[in-house]
Amino acid sequence: MNLTYFLFFICIVVCTLIITYWAAKRSVTTNIFYTAAGSLTGFQNGMAIAGDFISAASFLGIVGTIAFSGYDGFLYSIGFLVSYLVVLFLIAEPVHRLGKYSLGDVICSRFPGSSMRLIMAFGAFTISILYMIPQLVASGFLLRLLLDIDYSVSVLVIGSLMTIYVMFGGMIATSWVQIVKTIVLMSGTFLLSLIVLSNYNWNVPAIISDVKERSPLGEYFFHPGHLFDSPIELISLQLALILGTAGLPHILIRLFTVKNTFEVRRSLLSATWIIGTFYLMTLILGLGTIAFLGYEALAATDSTGNLAAPLLAQAVGGDFLLAFISAVAFTTIVAVVAGLVISATTAFSHDIYHMIWKKGKSTEKEQLYAARWTALAIGLLSTVFALRLETMNVTFLVSMTFIVAASSIFPVLLFTIYWKRFNRTGVVAGMFCGLIASLLLLVLGPHIMDTENGLIARDAIIPLYNPGIIAIPIGFLGAFLGAFLSGGQAKKEASYYAFFKKAQTGSRSRSDAS
Repeated sequence: MNLTYFLFFICIVVCTLIITYWAAKRSVTTNIFYTAAGSLTGFQNGMAIAGDFISAASFLGIVGTIAFSGYDGFLYSIGFLVSYLVVLFLIAEPVHRLGKYSLGDVICSRFPGSSMRLIMAFGAFTISILYMIPQLVASGFLLRLLLDIDYSVSVLVIGSLMTIYVMFGGMIATSWVQIVKTIVLMSGTFLLSLIVLSNYNWNVPAIISDVKERSPLGEYFFHPGHLFDSPIELISLQLALILGTAGLPHILIRLFTVKNTFEVRRSLLSATWIIGTFYLMTLILGLGTIAFLGYEALAATDSTGNLAAPLLAQAVGGDFLLAFISAVAFTTIVAVVAGLVISATTAFSHDIYHMIWKKGKSTEKEQLYAARWTALAIGLLSTVFALRLETMNVTFLVSMTFIVAASSIFPVLLFTIYWKRFNRTGVVAGMFCGLIASLLLLVLGPHIMDTENGLIARDAIIPLYNPGIIAIPIGFLGAFLGAFLSGGQAKKEASYYAFFKKAQTGSRSRSDAS
């Protein structure tokens, strides 16, 4: 065990625990625990959103995917970035005006009822667990590289730490861990990019020349078609990435942590600039990995590509830079998992425990108690799943989550806000059609059912690695047909117009207010 690596790891753990201790003393009400009482500024929230969104898949998986697959790997970055335009123009402000703590609040502002809350809580819970797993997988790789301990032990250690952060610190701890993560991540990525470029005397054509020479793709490294067998795969992936962000609960609940819609817009614009700059730097790191290490050396050390960035850091800066970049990656995992845990916790403790089970009559103390036990259960569940998925590239696992979110929560939110004839049946049909279709298509696809690389030794029934092009239309069609075939039109058109006015302006009619 390298002492430098160990000291960096301990430093990150101690700093995050200090933040958690500071936040725990302030998280004494549900409003503070769930949303930090709306106390963040737009820029602070933008940094927290970037910290919540830039996951281990972005920092680790995408760099490796670019290194192995060239041009196609960078397409992940483009999809992630463009997705924020959908959130900004269609979803963000209505969600802020209609909700208080969870997406269940948003749907129930138009369709009140326990069944609506239960469905939205189930969707948020499922997506949060699916997204949490790849973060823990990446953390296992990192600790194994840094401290030379077993993968399973690594996942258990990280899973335990993440659970502690949310159990005691709530949204305040989550937000400030994410803000610190964004500062450290952008600084570390920028530093590593500068070192890569300076080693080539800022001569980008020289880097490109070495990439072509050291990659088996050669001249075709910058051509499409190495990661995806057909254009349908590319379109399907981009569709999932662009629409999926607007259905991610851990991103959308961050819209409740600011006081007004001006700060919501400021949050998303700040996050978009930060995320765009980061993904541009991942391209430099992906090229630098091949230029310095070569394809064979990278594949021999890590065939999944998840450790491309740390290995590049070691190649250009030795053990100290490796320790620093690995600590950056670890901070990335801390922040994202904390956001996911708080999202799933809110869905259960607020929507299910407080609003359904206790019918809105539980005390602040009871809600906080339920939230902390929920965080513990979620941490244990996601850790168990992560122990079984060591061989999978974390980028795939994240893209899978985006497909589920784009097929279920996004259609329901969009129709609830903008379609006058949408109804309760449409919510139920849209959520279940999207969830079942996306999960079933992924289970029957080549990532799971493949004779060489999958978990089941048989040919895939669905040939698409990214079935979003099928699953997303099914989710929208289920929501549409559910509403249309069950009567479609809302009971009172006037009630929809009052709802729509509130969603777009924040104001309410006298009858609605009463």
